[in-house]
Amino acid sequence: MRTPPDRPWRLGTRGSPLALVQAHMVADALRAAHGLGETAVEIVTIKTTGDRVQDRPLAEIGGKALWTKELDRALLDGEIDFAVHSMKDVETIRPDAIAIAAMLPRADVRDRLVGAASIAALPAGARIGTSSPRRAAQLRHLRPDVGIVPFRGNVDTRLAKLAGGEADATLLAAAGLARLGRYDVGTAVPVETLLPAPAQGAVGIEARAEDAGTRDLLGAIGDAATFACVMAERALLAALGGTCHSPIAALAERRGGTIRLRAEIYGEDGAERVAGEEVDDPAALAARLLGGASSALRHLFGGG
Repeated sequence: MRTPPDRPWRLGTRGSPLALVQAHMVADALRAAHGLGETAVEIVTIKTTGDRVQDRPLAEIGGKALWTKELDRALLDGEIDFAVHSMKDVETIRPDAIAIAAMLPRADVRDRLVGAASIAALPAGARIGTSSPRRAAQLRHLRPDVGIVPFRGNVDTRLAKLAGGEADATLLAAAGLARLGRYDVGTAVPVETLLPAPAQGAVGIEARAEDAGTRDLLGAIGDAATFACVMAERALLAALGGTCHSPIAALAERRGGTIRLRAEIYGEDGAERVAGEEVDDPAALAARLLGGASSALRHLFGGG
C-alpha cells in the first residue's frame, strides 16, 4: 500500500502524552509494515471535550463519547484518514460509517496500585483516588473501609494529585504507564484481585467504513488475537447494556481456537458482586451475570 501522491496519511489523535505515544506507535508500525518514509504519516492532534473538562467524573458529563466525538467528526469530514484510540475509551455502539480497522498487540492488562504495596496493605480508611466506577466498586468490595476520592486527568496530573495529598493511593493502567516509560510507578495488581476494564491495554485504529484502501493499509499492522479478545469484551458490554456508569470488569483470553471470557459486575457500593465466565459466547455470559444479579444491580446494566 502506497501513500497518496499528493499528501501523507493523516492520523488523528488526542493530544495527551499517552495518546501521542500511542499515535507514534501506530505511525511507526505503518511505516515499517509498508516501507513508508518518515513524512508518509502525519499526526493530527485534536482537542477533545474529555481533555478540556477535568473537574468532573466522566460519567457525569457525557461518558466515553467525550473522548471520541471530535475525532469522529474529523474522520467523517475527511480532515483525517484514521483515528487512534485507547480501546477502553471507545463507546460500545459506534456509528455505522466508522469501522474499527485494526488493533495493535495488547499490552499488560493489569492495574498498578500507587501508594501501597497491595490492596490488603492499604491503611484503614485510606482515601483512594479514582473516577472509574469499576475500580471504585472493586475496591469497596475488597476493602469496605476505604473512601473514594474523584481523580481525573492524565497520568502526571493524577500522580501530582497523589503527591499533593489529595488521596492516599490511586490505580493506573499498567499499559499506559509502560508506554510512557514509567515502569517504576506502583505495583501491579494480579487480575485475580482486580479484573481489568473491558479492552484495557489495547490500542485501536478506526477508519471510515467506506474507505477500503485505508482499512487495508491498517489491517497489515493489526493483531488478530487482540482484535478477537477485545471484540468479545465489547460484545459482552453490548449484551449487558453497560454504560460508563456501570461497574464492570472483563477479560477475554485466547486459548487455542477458543476465547475464554471472564467478567464481573458490581453494585455501585461494591457490596454486590456477580462473576462468571464463558467460552466463545459473550451473550450467554451477560445473561448469566444479569440472571444472578439483584434488580438494583440489573438496573445499572440495562437489565432492570
